Amino acid sequence: MLAEAGTTSTDTAAGGSTSTSTDAPDESATFASLGLAEPLCEACASMGFKKPSAIQREAIPWALGGRDIIGLAETGSGKTAAFGLPILHSLLAKPQPLCALVVAPTRELAFQIGEQFEALGSVIGVKCAVAVGGVDMVQQAILLAKRPHVLVGTPGRLVDHLQNTKGFSIRALRFLVLDEADKLLNMDFEKELDIILQAAPREGRSTFLFSATMTSKVEKLQRASLTNPVKVEVSSKYQTVKTLVQQYLFIPAKHKDCYLAYVCNELAGHTTIIFCATCASCQRIALLLRALGFPAVPLHGQLSQPKRLAALNKFKAGERSILIATDVASRGIDIPSVDLVLNYELPQNSKDYIHRVGRTARAGRAGRAVTLVTQYDVELYQRIEHMLGTQLEQFSAPQEEAMLLMERVLEAQRHAAMELRGKDEKRREKGGRRGRGGDEGGDADADPELQRMMKQKMQGRRGGGGGGGGGKKQRR
Repeated sequence: MLAEAGTTSTDTAAGGSTSTSTDAPDESATFASLGLAEPLCEACASMGFKKPSAIQREAIPWALGGRDIIGLAETGSGKTAAFGLPILHSLLAKPQPLCALVVAPTRELAFQIGEQFEALGSVIGVKCAVAVGGVDMVQQAILLAKRPHVLVGTPGRLVDHLQNTKGFSIRALRFLVLDEADKLLNMDFEKELDIILQAAPREGRSTFLFSATMTSKVEKLQRASLTNPVKVEVSSKYQTVKTLVQQYLFIPAKHKDCYLAYVCNELAGHTTIIFCATCASCQRIALLLRALGFPAVPLHGQLSQPKRLAALNKFKAGERSILIATDVASRGIDIPSVDLVLNYELPQNSKDYIHRVGRTARAGRAGRAVTLVTQYDVELYQRIEHMLGTQLEQFSAPQEEAMLLMERVLEAQRHAAMELRGKDEKRREKGGRRGRGGDEGGDADADPELQRMMKQKMQGRRGGGGGGGGGKKQRR
């Protein structure tokens, strides 16, 4: 257990205090010694959790004591169980419908948190519901009417239900969790979070704010939503786990696809996530790698929700060994068997690099991250190295060996371009609206901004006036 004497308190703008843990974690601690009920300790053992991680050792005793928590730790360190286990412990002592609400930035992360709650809470019969965009609201309203113990959702859809679903209220909440809080705020969910905070009770509520990175916006949210919180910071600076090998490959931009194929070929058999910057790039690389014979599947924000889940499930089940994704998959997605993260395009924000490479080397396993750097990426790459405080080693890729693949790659590029053109023509034939058919990843191969401009242009031709921006904003 953590001792009160091992913390320091500093005044905050909210007028309260923030306690920052300074104790060295007791690595001999067990889930039972942290104060968790025996059924939950058994559930942890059945899921292969041998002992608490650093963030769990630090956060769980405070949470069981009823304190608000700001939890900061590197990605892949077990933050979900750090807030999930105290909630389940409270439910075991005092069962209550809609006891806890967990707010997550992406649909995939929301589904994953829901799965973890169901797995850990199966021994005590916990019911969990997930409310995200892209799924029929009526079906979700039926699930909410059954009064689950735990609700996990994305901000937009939660606000939809608060405003439109009769009988749905979060006034009786005992726990509110804001997971990946920096991402929630970077995605402009401030208004939705304000509505959720206003709908939740102010008294008798424990609030947990968890993230891998801390920003000024998160500090502002902390002052607005937490009361006298304990700041549990396992990592004081942005860093990756020790079991991760990080490498870079400096290449000419015109041969980028060729080197991508070389790396995939050299590391064939590895379960791989390839990160791209845009949905269009993600779709093109998926088609390119398929044409080269690699079992690849895309995951990006322009896919319909069923296709996003199908892509993720195929990757998790091992039916596809390569997942090509935008940053929609970089937060919190826990697929233990990922061996390699390949950054095809560098993120604009250096902190997003931490989240991307955190998809591998999780829970003490080994992993590798390889970043492709062209002459146009040098500044972004130097920012990442400066943030990490270390220089990455170079991935060995002899030019003459990589160039042997040039002919096959050019043919695959032509094939991918033809397939993208064909899908684009089909969409135009249907009036420019997004296609929902086709194979995995058949949705909206173009960039979102391009889609919006095309829609405005077509409405102008029809004399519809006013462009395509007047529709209701889609909730995440």
